[in-house]
Amino acid sequence: MYNNDNKSDNQKNITPALYLVPTPIGNLEDITMRAVNILQEADFIACEDTRRSGVLIKSLGLSTKAKLISYFEHNENEKNDFLINKIIDGNIVALISDAGSPCISDPGYKLVQKAIEKNVKIISLPGATACIPALTASGFPVHRFTFFGFPPQKKGRQSFIKSILNCPNTAIVYESSHRIIKFINEIVSLDSNRNICIAREISKIYEEYIRFNTNDFNNNTINITEKGEFVIIIEGKDENKEDLV
Repeated sequence: MYNNDNKSDNQKNITPALYLVPTPIGNLEDITMRAVNILQEADFIACEDTRRSGVLIKSLGLSTKAKLISYFEHNENEKNDFLINKIIDGNIVALISDAGSPCISDPGYKLVQKAIEKNVKIISLPGATACIPALTASGFPVHRFTFFGFPPQKKGRQSFIKSILNCPNTAIVYESSHRIIKFINEIVSLDSNRNICIAREISKIYEEYIRFNTNDFNNNTINITEKGEFVIIIEGKDENKEDLV
């Protein structure tokens, strides 16, 4: 897909640093030319799943000399020094996640902290992420919003959901396909009149937006397919409502 025979001025200006590179969340065309250039010029690409990232690089038709380094939640402390030292030694290191922007509900912020500590240059690229398209298509106010990430699976889950419903800002939440119905039911049990927008499979073939009030869901008039990736957008708390305790 991409030809690297003739380097552009932008490619020539890629210098040793930690590059935070967003990858497509569905449609391969979501990747930017700048991201392509960096992945092609990188010496090391730190990624959650080297096999999945290898498939992505192949699908994009990228020609890269980069070594793929496994970097995930349970080994990030171990790999941070290695990657930072590679940059100090003059290498280009790109950090990617399985899909979307690094560090957003994914490993990476500890590597950024280490880079700051060691005075290593950090370059964060704009690009694909699931939360912003879901927010802008929700129809809810976007001048103030709060990103909550994934709810706890067990301990602290109800307190987490109450904090969302008490928030005056539009809330953004991620949830897995096998817990999405449970999550909505938990919201319904606490607030029977709250507007919600569920974005499913953003940038993919089966992309859809489901907009409803919790009262509709309570009356079994809403159908949610429990497959794919979900972003839930929840309207902010009405200032006339009392906080949940």
